Amino acid sequence: MSGPEVIRVDSAEALDAELSRAGVALSRPVLVVVGGASGMGSDLPPALTALCSDQLVPALDRLGVSVVDGGTDAGVMRLIGQARARAGASFPLIGVAATGTVALPGEQPPSPDSAPAEIQHSHLVVVPGTCWGDESPWLAATATSIAAGRPSTTLLINGGAIAYTDALHSLAAGRSVLVLNGSGRAADEIARARTGVHADDQAARIAESPLTRIVSLDEPVGVLTAITDKLAV
Repeated sequence: MSGPEVIRVDSAEALDAELSRAGVALSRPVLVVVGGASGMGSDLPPALTALCSDQLVPALDRLGVSVVDGGTDAGVMRLIGQARARAGASFPLIGVAATGTVALPGEQPPSPDSAPAEIQHSHLVVVPGTCWGDESPWLAATATSIAAGRPSTTLLINGGAIAYTDALHSLAAGRSVLVLNGSGRAADEIARARTGVHADDQAARIAESPLTRIVSLDEPVGVLTAITDKLAV
């Protein structure tokens, strides 16, 4: 497999046209997946792998959902890409990455800090930017463009500093955020903040939003039900 179809976008106003030109169907329910990348490590919790493979991917295919994530070959993005490929699922899996941070198949890496694209994604939207996190507003905008008024929600799994930024962009767009407690790092910090435990300002802001819901990795059926409730129409 040669990798995802690359869609280059230079302005938010061009998103709809460029997505449509690449064959990405608009007006579909959207799940945004944000969270752990390289900082998540390679040894993922078996419960998380099982959740994605056994519960999430089949449900997304059944619901006709488009998935939007960061598109690089690490962490939750690799997990969802590989689970989709193993299942033979057909839902669109669309990464969004800044041009200076993603190494495209067959091309030289743009910087020593860049990461390869995850090749099981169907599409990769390449947007302006040279630093990790530059893609965050574009990720939210791409999800809004694809949804085109249909339901959308964000699932936050694990994550570091950029996961907070991604979640805040979702909230600013009026998109609900499901935080997977038990997946580690940012997700668990937000879950703790919801219980009143002291947290940093970003975790507290996300926890305090009425659009934020905490779900548990220990209850995969509950996670699936929460996603389905947000996206089923």
